[in-house]
Amino acid sequence: MRLATIRSAEGTFAARVETDTTATPIEGYANVGDLLQIENWREIAEKAAGEAVEFGEKDLEAVVPAPKKIVCVGLNYANHIKEMGRELPENPTLFVKYPDALTGPFDDVLVPDYANGKLDWEGELAVIIGKRARRVKAEDAQNYIAGYAVMNDYTMRDYQYRTLQWHQGKSFEKTSGFGPWMTTSDSFEFGGELATFLGEQKVQTTPTNDLVFGPEALVEYISHIYPLDAGDVIVTGTPGGVGHARKPGMYIGDGDVVKVTIEGLGHVANKTVFE
Repeated sequence: MRLATIRSAEGTFAARVETDTTATPIEGYANVGDLLQIENWREIAEKAAGEAVEFGEKDLEAVVPAPKKIVCVGLNYANHIKEMGRELPENPTLFVKYPDALTGPFDDVLVPDYANGKLDWEGELAVIIGKRARRVKAEDAQNYIAGYAVMNDYTMRDYQYRTLQWHQGKSFEKTSGFGPWMTTSDSFEFGGELATFLGEQKVQTTPTNDLVFGPEALVEYISHIYPLDAGDVIVTGTPGGVGHARKPGMYIGDGDVVKVTIEGLGHVANKTVFE
């Protein structure tokens, strides 16, 4: 099952996606994040029976527009860790992204002139939590995962490396395309390709099972630090092929489209606009 947050003239609404252009509204819920607050959200979504509506790419909002927490994982694909010249970690590297950073999966990303000098791409798999998870064991973690989506994590490298803390280069306003929808955990199989394109050039590719710390391990680790709530998002890290690691460095330019696709989840594509 696929669930989306769709824009309309009256606001947004949660919907069950039927095809890539049609969906059945789920009455009473403004977005997928609101729906996930209800214990029997899956049953509600499955039973939605209104008239299907058509939507276009630009009608899609970030699938969970305002999660309580967005927890990001750095250096979590083996090939990316190696290209950055680091050893495989014993524990996940965590940092946070604020909800203000999220935008629709096909929205333009507006980049201010003071932050566009070393603009990089990072295609990522996002895990969406379905119910409160506190001190969860890895073997039980799937019971707490609602589903998965795609994240287009634009990264301002010049800001990121101003200090030892990465957050400031990772959370610029409306720079993370998120969606196109949530594919429920029972409808997604790990191991397919994650690929990022800069225009027509494929710049990242890896199977999703190249993660050092998979979703279950991350839920266990994070939920032993603080609880994860329904609608919270774990952004699991990016594979090798980022522009900053290239010699010479390669960066996103004005007008460039960054597309991230994950087999089984769909794709997001954001046009870069320098302000």
